[in-house]
Amino acid sequence: MKRIAIIGGGISGLAAAHRLIERSKTPVSITLFESSSRLGGTIQTDHHNGFLLERGPDSFISEKPEALQLAKRLGIENQLIQTNHEYRRSFVVRNGRLRPVPEGFQLLAPTRFWPFVTTDIFSLTGKLRMSADLFLPRKELNGSNDETLASFVRRRLGQEALERMAQPMVGGIYTADPELLSLRATLPRFLDMEREHRSLILGMWRKGRTVRKQKGVSGARYSLFLSFANGMETLVQTLEKKIAPHVDLRINTPVKNIRRSEEVWLIDDVLEVDAVCLAVPSYVAARLISSEKLASKLDQIKFASTATVNLAYHRDQIKHALDGFGFVVPAIEKRAVIACTFANVKFSGRAPAEQVLLRAFVGGALQPEMLQLDDAEIGRRVQMDLAALLGITGAPLFVEVSRWTNAMPQYQLGHLDLVESIDTEVTAIPGLALAGNAYRGAGIPDCIRSGELAAASLLS
Repeated sequence: MKRIAIIGGGISGLAAAHRLIERSKTPVSITLFESSSRLGGTIQTDHHNGFLLERGPDSFISEKPEALQLAKRLGIENQLIQTNHEYRRSFVVRNGRLRPVPEGFQLLAPTRFWPFVTTDIFSLTGKLRMSADLFLPRKELNGSNDETLASFVRRRLGQEALERMAQPMVGGIYTADPELLSLRATLPRFLDMEREHRSLILGMWRKGRTVRKQKGVSGARYSLFLSFANGMETLVQTLEKKIAPHVDLRINTPVKNIRRSEEVWLIDDVLEVDAVCLAVPSYVAARLISSEKLASKLDQIKFASTATVNLAYHRDQIKHALDGFGFVVPAIEKRAVIACTFANVKFSGRAPAEQVLLRAFVGGALQPEMLQLDDAEIGRRVQMDLAALLGITGAPLFVEVSRWTNAMPQYQLGHLDLVESIDTEVTAIPGLALAGNAYRGAGIPDCIRSGELAAASLLS
């Protein structure tokens, strides 16, 4: 019987364990170690006086199929819900006011002409500079097919497009510094679009013809986002129930070291296994692994810390119409909040009638100092921003701060080359696999894919 240890009980580790059970043609002995008191990592759902609080991610994207496919195999597809149809748009803050993202605007550039012309997110000068993209030549590769987000947007669309749209939109996803963020590792379609169409706007307009049936959609393609009626932890709880009869689950059990000894792996010099999946952050994997060369490469992947702040209000306390899914805040606005979701507008069943649940986000690569504050001060600064931006009066019904220390990997320039070199080192070590958000995607489907690929490699 093959013996496999999985270190890390987040969604990547759980997906790896589930895949081992699904795909193994012979019995497998699986031991899963989780250092904390619960499984699921950042996926945490709480219920509070009729409110459904997501302390971590509130949804996943169906365009990447792994999470949806897993939900189907687990038999919980019927519990999935889509975003509410009525208010599928978002806002960007400019000069202290929420401005609607132009209809058809896709992260970096517009797919429709008139909404772009009439928006007040950009100045006339900024719009003219963005329009120059229609005439600019392609960039010569000169041996490199990667570029930072800031360099690309500044080159194609100008500084204002970077500051007012690209940085807050992409920053809301990756909580990253655009001056360092690898476009090839995060949004490769825009680099490919320049290669194919020369002009980014022209390429967006051409591709936009296929999605213009989605009237009223701005910012992200909201129809692609799915959650569970009872919260994202539904996925974790279902996975735990499925694997529990087949896996030795060791909660509150941190692993201190692993080492290869002849033909087996030793976990903390006690447990012998044939293979190990490290489904932990790369900096944790670096401390566990004995290969100095691999550990050095793993340590090159940087991480940022964030906090999610859930706040509840009576509806009549908020002046803003809340006629969208939320807003992002450009760094140049110098606010504590980097983004905010109107949780009960985005998904149904998140708040009682006549009450509102807001999910604000702070920290990231551009505001690390926010995570040095205590919870009370973080909550106070978030309340001040939301009061100013949404016209809120009075105190919230409650404030819940959830910290995620070093949880967001930073895909900096050259990230994919670094990951390939890590893969080379791992391949040379028998019975070792890596999984998690540090390598080839930070979303839930990406983590599931990494866990399932790790399981497949260990079985083979």
